[in-house]
Amino acid sequence: MAQQRDLDVIVFGATGFVGRLVAGYLARHAPDGVRIGLAGSSQERLTSVRSELGPRAASWPLFVADSDNRESLEALATRTRVVATTVGPYRKHGLPLVVACTKAGTHYADLAGEVAFMRDSIDTCHDAAAQAGVRIVHACGFDSIPSDLGVLLLHQAAESDGVGDLEETTLVVKSLKGSLSGGTIDSMKVQLQEARAEPRVRRLVADPYALSPDRAEEPALGDERDLMRVRRDNDLGIWVGPFLLAGSNTRVVRRSNALQGWAYGRRFRYREVTGFGSGPMAPLKGAGMAATVVGLAAGLSFSPTRAVLGRVLPAPGEGPSEKAREAGSFLVEIHAKTSSGTRYVGRVAARGDPGYAATSLMLGEAALCLAQDGERLPARAGVLTPATAMGTRLVERLRDAGMTLSAQRDGA
Repeated sequence: MAQQRDLDVIVFGATGFVGRLVAGYLARHAPDGVRIGLAGSSQERLTSVRSELGPRAASWPLFVADSDNRESLEALATRTRVVATTVGPYRKHGLPLVVACTKAGTHYADLAGEVAFMRDSIDTCHDAAAQAGVRIVHACGFDSIPSDLGVLLLHQAAESDGVGDLEETTLVVKSLKGSLSGGTIDSMKVQLQEARAEPRVRRLVADPYALSPDRAEEPALGDERDLMRVRRDNDLGIWVGPFLLAGSNTRVVRRSNALQGWAYGRRFRYREVTGFGSGPMAPLKGAGMAATVVGLAAGLSFSPTRAVLGRVLPAPGEGPSEKAREAGSFLVEIHAKTSSGTRYVGRVAARGDPGYAATSLMLGEAALCLAQDGERLPARAGVLTPATAMGTRLVERLRDAGMTLSAQRDGA
């Protein structure tokens, strides 16, 4: 990868709602000396955003680029060591930038939770990026950093204790205060539309191992479909229901396992659920959540209901107030049992709305990690996951930024 670049990080999509938050995070928290630029499709809007970021950003260069203009993306990629992009839906707008970064030898990070886009990126660019020493890293926000890094820490704890491989592993959403971003909703809509129209996409997004580097080598562990109803989990002792982001997060975590030579274990079974406790109201709450998830997926798949939902759901470029973003939070627990029967629990938590404040922190730190920490990162390149591209170094950065990421024996 070329080391001599004008800049360390360019935020592409800086005039969008989440892009502005990422730029704002970097303006407040990037170390002195880190060279940052802003990119988007409008010079006027870029100038306005920069003016709102304070004196540290006053001299940041601005770049006009469009996701539909290959030449502008290639020019952008050659100016920086890392591009962090919030321009979605990625299935519609993302692949040309991935190609441009791969060609230029530029690291890349995004917020993609779209399985079909990530599969396209893998098939198109993984080999070339690996050969060029480039890290293309998808899912660097609430989906899928808590899942991916949380399981990595559990694996490392079990490996350090010498108690065998991970087997049954379940992420449980314990609390979630905030909202999905308008961009996430738009991405879900695009993927659901494509899955309904194209059998190939439908089969892909339903495949638990859709992002595997070698699908034929994946183990046959029975039914690994994402939970879509409420049920009591006797092992955890609580009622559980669907988690809206499980369809992308679980695929990312399974890819991490495979990219590391199935280091977590050949019988690693991973799922994600929302926890509702064990009280008498728990199954009713779970049933309500299941109905909401199924109804949202169905509603976004059909034109008439999609138009109705569009009036009440956040649109791309929209988001909550600063007060609402700061009031948000999330906590997930990841429960794992190893091949020796030893149980572990991991916890990942952060303050701030998961889809906005926490996500902008995670993408900001991922971009800084790729730009600054090369010698401390795993010796791996290609189309990667947060765990396989940045691993424990990103864990350290996120902890320093105020997030909780832990793993220990259950009951310790």
